[in-house]
Amino acid sequence: MYPDVVDLRSFYTKPLGRVARRVIGHQLRNVWPNVSGMTVAGFGYATPYLRPFLGEATRVLALMPAEQGVVKWPTDESGLVALADETHLPLPDECVDRLVLVHSVENSEALRALLRQAWQVLAPGGRLLIVAPNRHGFWARRDKTPFGHGRPFTRMQLSELLRGAMFTPTLWRSCLFVPPFGIRPFIRSALAWERLGRISGGRFAGVILVEAAKQMYAAPPVAVETGVRRRLTAPVGRLAPGNVTGNVTGRVGSATMPHSDHEPD
Repeated sequence: MYPDVVDLRSFYTKPLGRVARRVIGHQLRNVWPNVSGMTVAGFGYATPYLRPFLGEATRVLALMPAEQGVVKWPTDESGLVALADETHLPLPDECVDRLVLVHSVENSEALRALLRQAWQVLAPGGRLLIVAPNRHGFWARRDKTPFGHGRPFTRMQLSELLRGAMFTPTLWRSCLFVPPFGIRPFIRSALAWERLGRISGGRFAGVILVEAAKQMYAAPPVAVETGVRRRLTAPVGRLAPGNVTGNVTGRVGSATMPHSDHEPD
């Protein structure tokens, strides 16, 4: 079950959320240092990690699960985000060069279908990057952060999951070693925790990042149901500025609520 978008947004406005964004974003950027001329997309709640690609990639877009809800992003430009069904991503086949899944694989109720959709929308030579809570880490045991919800993973579990979906893991990263508490001494020493964690081998990292390449030498995964894409539930750019759409059950169209002018990146 996906967490509510309001709770996700709230987390990333807090000091601990800003630390998570900075640490994970640094690792993600190291994996993809140059996306010039590419289309970059995110599914789940990826907007805190997509802003660095704006202005560099040819196209950047964010898809959020209908069960989670959506916030307008970026707040100061035309909307680049839309609601989507995880089993029917509203994108043409082979149109995305880089796809990141954040706060999605651990919460998905149709994970294999989601990965099939990821395979279909990725271009040949495209790369998928998953950010998932580490089963051995402390963040997965504290439900006051988004990484404490859903199913955490080990490296072996992620590897088996990706290979079963016709992806080949190409690179692994571990990060977020700082304890998951918003205590000022921990926040201030976050970088020191990261250095210490990497020296210790990374077993107790809060999250695992894995990049995977799309396999092209076998038959494509079986399409979900009829294989026909559903239309966008909320088309990109048509969300009213300043509105937040909360969790949706059964159909999209829940109440909206105002939020502050400051939107976490």
